[in-house]
Amino acid sequence: MRILLAEDTRELGEWITKALRELAYYVDWVDDGRQVGRALDQEDYDALILDLGLPGIDGHATLLRLRAADHRIPVLVLTARDSLSEKVKTLNEGADDFLIKPFALEELAARLTALVRRSRGIEFPRFACGPLLLDSVTKHFSVNGAPLALPPREYAVLRALIVKSGQPLSKHEILSKAFQDGDELLPEIVEVVVHRLRKRLEGTGVRIVTMRGLGYVLEPV
Repeated sequence: MRILLAEDTRELGEWITKALRELAYYVDWVDDGRQVGRALDQEDYDALILDLGLPGIDGHATLLRLRAADHRIPVLVLTARDSLSEKVKTLNEGADDFLIKPFALEELAARLTALVRRSRGIEFPRFACGPLLLDSVTKHFSVNGAPLALPPREYAVLRALIVKSGQPLSKHEILSKAFQDGDELLPEIVEVVVHRLRKRLEGTGVRIVTMRGLGYVLEPV
């Protein structure tokens, strides 16, 4: 999953970014509320972690602008203000969940996964496409009940596809969701990885289809 983090405290931003990347999330970090809208226009993020005390445009105003524009990205708010009125205000402005500082990384990761699940109408902590399952807790794939072990790049691409199963993803979107910006990979690498995944998925009841002009889509056979 690709996450946008909006946090102006350098130490906390660096810690969250590093920790989530170690858990195989892909994180882009901005430290000013004015950068949030631009980032969301440029990338398709699965969730937004939003600090309320941002400079430029604070978290409340940022959230109100997003919802006024009918932007439906799941938003997890970070706040040090542990009061009922603050919680109610934030939820009424359009936040999906909030986390009080300080917090444990495990809780942050669990809440992010739950947000994305709910946004896709998924009841259980897993993503599925036909017989192919991705357990969001163990981060393991299985197909027809058997474990499916994958090299890192194949795992990253298949995860991007199953999170958006049934929806086409372009090469750029797959690169954005599956790899860190520092990898500096060309779009052609997506073709190579998809070719390998197609071979692995032969006869399993799930396939990767090319939709001309739109990209790749994961779907049951």
